[in-house]
Amino acid sequence: MPWQLVSYGFLHGGLNHIFFNMFGLWMFGRDLERLMGARRFLTYYMTCVIGAGFVQLIVAQLQGGIYPTVGASGGVFGLLLAYAMAFPNRTVMLLFPPIPMKAKFFVLAYGLLELYLGLSGRAPGVANFAHLGGMLFGFLLLMRWRSAARR
Repeated sequence: MPWQLVSYGFLHGGLNHIFFNMFGLWMFGRDLERLMGARRFLTYYMTCVIGAGFVQLIVAQLQGGIYPTVGASGGVFGLLLAYAMAFPNRTVMLLFPPIPMKAKFFVLAYGLLELYLGLSGRAPGVANFAHLGGMLFGFLLLMRWRSAARR
């Protein structure tokens, strides 16, 4: 149903799943909300969630059937992208292993890892293309806002 493109983003597959999604939302979202404002931030985040669900549906259909997808990860990946674009040289610390790196390199590496895992199938049960879809729709919205601001 159409509303499931929103509601799936509020369901999670366990405590670890919701913890890491909410940790990412807090860690990257707080600076982005200050930068964008509350209304634009919510628009951006929900666009990433809906876009992630849409991409996951397309990929699942191409792979032979639709299957359950839950979590806010697509929205969080969209936030990661916006964070790297807004603050490319800020240092972020990986959790496992604890390695400091610039946000732009972290997000690029994470996006490439998601692409590899999605194409290779080495992460069964993980909606890698939803993560990439969140990044894609986030990027498209940021580019739309940027072009509108130039007019």
